[in-house]
Amino acid sequence: MGILYLVATPIGNLEDFSPRAVRILREASLIAAEDTRHTRALLSHFDIHTPLTSYFEHNKLTKLEKILGALAAGDVALVSDAGTPAVNDPGYELVRAAVNAGFRVSPIPGASAPIAAFSASGIGGEGFVYLGYLPRKSGERIAALQKAAALPYPLIFFETPHRLVDALNDMLVTLGDRPLTAAREMTKLHEEFVRGTIRQVLAHFTEQEPRGEFVLVVGAKAPETEQRWDEEVLRESIQKEKEQGKKAKEIAQELAAQSGWSKKEVYALVVEGN
Repeated sequence: MGILYLVATPIGNLEDFSPRAVRILREASLIAAEDTRHTRALLSHFDIHTPLTSYFEHNKLTKLEKILGALAAGDVALVSDAGTPAVNDPGYELVRAAVNAGFRVSPIPGASAPIAAFSASGIGGEGFVYLGYLPRKSGERIAALQKAAALPYPLIFFETPHRLVDALNDMLVTLGDRPLTAAREMTKLHEEFVRGTIRQVLAHFTEQEPRGEFVLVVGAKAPETEQRWDEEVLRESIQKEKEQGKKAKEIAQELAAQSGWSKKEVYALVVEGN
């Protein structure tokens, strides 16, 4: 019984292909590729002669039986055109079918555009939410952004060059002017990171025509600050607490937690005029 290997391929620079990945592709009995022409060039570069079969969006369900049959006889490697397969690429259905049929599924780690962009974005955070490509139509795109707007994590999207400016406009309206890094051509000769706010990056690509596929890393929603009570409201609350016979320190501690004022400031108002 074979193993289904999910082999990450370079997103631009062939030097990022690991020796282990090369070995697995050489030893597999079959390679399932998103685009056989693209993958054949990669295999030629590394002198790999394993048989290829296509596995892409429009045949991924009809190919399941053939690939599962190949797994019964030996190892199969799944690759996409670039990066980690089954992440925004065909593969999920195959992985699920292989698991349900009792086959072992093993990832061969390597390049991943979302991870690469996030690590170099300068935005940071303890986590992120990866949402793939934004919808093509503005109304659907805005609806998707509205769902993501309240999430307390950086957001990562893919976007095409011809939709980038429209997408940034919708982001500005929906998310506000958050920090943003737009990454393109990562690991390639013309690698570029444009960092700033959404408004600044939008202005950059309004003046300069976008080229290449983009990974957009958007900063998390800023934490909401507690609203500070008006002084008049605070004085009224202090008076009510005094009428209940509470001591100055007790009043200061309780109202500071509610009002947005410091304990020192509340205490000064409590003892004022005493």
